[in-house]
Amino acid sequence: MGRSSVRGEGARERAPHASDHGWDDGQHEGDEPPDGAGRHKHRRGGGGGSGGEPPRRRRRILRWSATVLSVLILGTAGAGYLYYQHLNNNLETDDLNLGDHRAPEPTPNAAGQTPLNILLIGSDARDSKANQKLGGAKETFGGTPLADVQMLLHLSADRTNMSVVSMPRDTLVDIPKCTDPDDGKVYEASTQRTMTNQTLGRGGPGCTVATWEKLTNIHIDHFMEVDFSGVVSMADAIGGVPVCVDANIYSRDNEGHGSGLKLEEGTTYIKGEQALQWLRTRYGFDGGTDISRAKAQHMYMNSLVRELRDNANLSSPNKLRKLAETATSSLKVDEGLGSVKRLYDLSNELKKVSPERTTMTTMPFEYVGARVIPKPGDAEQLFRLVRDDVSLDGKGKKKPAKEKLSDDPAASDDQIAVQVQNGTRSDTEPPVSGRASTVTQLLTGKGFTKATADTTTALAEQKTVIRYPSAELEGDAQRVAKSLGLPLSSVEKSTDVSGVVLVVGADWREGNTYPKSAGKKDDKTPDSADALNGSDKKACMHVDPDFTWK
Repeated sequence: MGRSSVRGEGARERAPHASDHGWDDGQHEGDEPPDGAGRHKHRRGGGGGSGGEPPRRRRRILRWSATVLSVLILGTAGAGYLYYQHLNNNLETDDLNLGDHRAPEPTPNAAGQTPLNILLIGSDARDSKANQKLGGAKETFGGTPLADVQMLLHLSADRTNMSVVSMPRDTLVDIPKCTDPDDGKVYEASTQRTMTNQTLGRGGPGCTVATWEKLTNIHIDHFMEVDFSGVVSMADAIGGVPVCVDANIYSRDNEGHGSGLKLEEGTTYIKGEQALQWLRTRYGFDGGTDISRAKAQHMYMNSLVRELRDNANLSSPNKLRKLAETATSSLKVDEGLGSVKRLYDLSNELKKVSPERTTMTTMPFEYVGARVIPKPGDAEQLFRLVRDDVSLDGKGKKKPAKEKLSDDPAASDDQIAVQVQNGTRSDTEPPVSGRASTVTQLLTGKGFTKATADTTTALAEQKTVIRYPSAELEGDAQRVAKSLGLPLSSVEKSTDVSGVVLVVGADWREGNTYPKSAGKKDDKTPDSADALNGSDKKACMHVDPDFTWK
């Protein structure tokens, strides 16, 4: 199903999404979108995102603040139901996943609960006068949108904790094939690593979701997308958000770079356009990088959530109504969230988590020139913690789950067909030559006479994994794992395979015995994820001395 508006009769198509780079502070690097990149055809006046600058890191939280804010607000505003149909008509929907791959759904816990994963997307579109005014250059109006802000919000199965993982917009990734739901146009998979912010122009937010699932193997349940003007309006609606700088700051240099943010040392309540400036500021915060900007955005989001919970101003029905109106007008969601009722239900789930159990992180990365790639080891560690529903704050660690044997009995070893692939390549080491053949011989010697080596591909897989396509082959896959001394946690269902496939990972580069240490799980959040707790009220941005004033 293609994009649609949930508005009733007389609904108009939204103006095309626009381009340029997102939640940045005015300097644009000029990254070229892919040829023929798509447009958002059903966005209403006021599209998606921000205007931006290039490399460096992580999360432009504005949309998220806006997004999460809107959701939380609807949860606290019973008055929103008075406008139920009106607010419903404000919402727009789009397809959730435009790729061919879906990450496996998580296994319910003992109480039958499952975690919830929501991808928050901020587009840098300039598709309305309001967004154009806030976002910058006229020549960017109507261009291809970029997903300049990407944050994955993970709500634990037991609803005791929440984690947010941001991906730097200039992260180089393999973008999968995506099909535009409106016109059926197929965007073939990228042939080389491409900046993740280009995913939005390849059919819509569903391609961004597909890219995240391909990279992380995390099942994503929903997405939300917000725009420039929405962030400004929402900050106004709640009366401002407190932020802190350790010196006077003016984000503007002699060449005109900067967001224009001007604040005095200490804590200031910011709202409206000043809030947008804070969230876009790179020049002026120590380091002048996307990393610094991401840190400022995390602080803003944490303050925002605290304000929603604690600020008495939100008891005003008029303010709540205004925020609900603004939020629904600014949001674009998947069909699973395409009504006020569903957003309301989601907000009730999110409200169960206290700021003390909320953790903001950034995907661990390393530089490749001016761009970044997921940091080997650390990035996968963070993704695994989210997949396994392990809290990132180190509290309430789950007892190791008892490995569950398949209900499907395995065939005899000599009847189990296994394809072995070499996944020992990493970003820092080349593949081990002949590794697939070596392990195939090992399996054959153990009685798996139908084991074959795939010598045509050298993959990159941090951990050795055995994949199977359907329930009737789960027992076979587990039997292969047991014979090699692999933990059952290394066996996973995947729609990317048609039979049992063993990928020998970088954790088993040599020898005929799987290393015992490789199967042990370390549930510590990597230091490189730069975790920030949601209850931290002392966080203060360090100002670059070159951007201060007296």
